[in-house]
Amino acid sequence: MKTLKTHLILILAVSALLAFSNCGSDDSGDDSGTPTEVELSTAFAVFDTDNTTIYLDGDEVVIETNGLPNHTSPYWSPTHPLYVEPTVATGLAPGFIDQFNGSYTLRVPANPQKASSSSSTGLGAIGIAISGSVIYNDEEGPNVPLDNAAPSLDYTGAHTGPQSYHYHLEPKAWSNDDDALIGIISDGFFLYGRRDYPSGEYPDDLDASGGHFGPTPHNPEGEYHYHIQNELYLNTYYILFPGDYQGTPNAIN
Repeated sequence: MKTLKTHLILILAVSALLAFSNCGSDDSGDDSGTPTEVELSTAFAVFDTDNTTIYLDGDEVVIETNGLPNHTSPYWSPTHPLYVEPTVATGLAPGFIDQFNGSYTLRVPANPQKASSSSSTGLGAIGIAISGSVIYNDEEGPNVPLDNAAPSLDYTGAHTGPQSYHYHLEPKAWSNDDDALIGIISDGFFLYGRRDYPSGEYPDDLDASGGHFGPTPHNPEGEYHYHIQNELYLNTYYILFPGDYQGTPNAIN
């Protein structure tokens, strides 16, 4: 009887010790029990560090930009070192890049998810390009297509106004019919050029927003991302983002 009692005390003591050791443990993590760390995508390393500041804040990525591009344009003032004569634009919009105060901040989830339903883009900035400037959709005003404004776009598909220099079309300053990273859309998904990675072919499985799941130059394992859709606009141009958000959009302030 004494031996049985001793064994019972030992069992209770071990049980209490195990319960104490598990107290306050974090159940988050993968199947191995290792806590899942939030990491900054390697795609953010492509963003111009002179014009953008990017960092993690908890489970969100903060992208801060001065709104300036890192390439030449006829929209720089004529005395600016990046100024070039217009080669495509036949009627420049008013204002020079260096006269605008185009600072913006965007916060997106580090691991964005598709929403239960898509939502339409609005006027103004809908994304931030790797150059530092912002991305607009395919409208020049409320329900006003880009058609009449197209002659004011420079060789890289951008012009000034009303708040900053911004892109509407494929930005040929760094991407022309390729798989280059264009930037990030405000729902947290990256936007790439017209060709797929690693095949170099035009993707044939894009959804209505130009998105699909697959490998990218910065995530060979695959993730949902957008492409510039390989559909000509006005028989000449390729619109950057003519579709709806597939994720939940976040304000670009």
